[in-house]
Amino acid sequence: MTRAQQTLSIGLLIVSIYSVALLGLAPLPAVVQTEIVPVLPLWALVSFGAYLLGKLGYGVLTFNDVPDAHAELMREIDEARVDLKKRGVEVD
Repeated sequence: MTRAQQTLSIGLLIVSIYSVALLGLAPLPAVVQTEIVPVLPLWALVSFGAYLLGKLGYGVLTFNDVPDAHAELMREIDEARVDLKKRGVEVD
């Protein structure tokens, strides 16, 4: 099963479970049926956004903790400059 098929299957499962809960086909308490189920998509969207913002913030916070990658990038830049000078391109 490919990743797209797996994602589609999980998405359809979630949508069908939500549809059953929203249409009242499953026996749920009245409070859950009227007050919680209708706002579940909004709650999921806000939670996903908060997760992504947290992940982005952590990535920014730990961005400078990669000195090996910095050194490797500087080596690649130097190699590119040498290669371009060999080919006759003027590099600052």
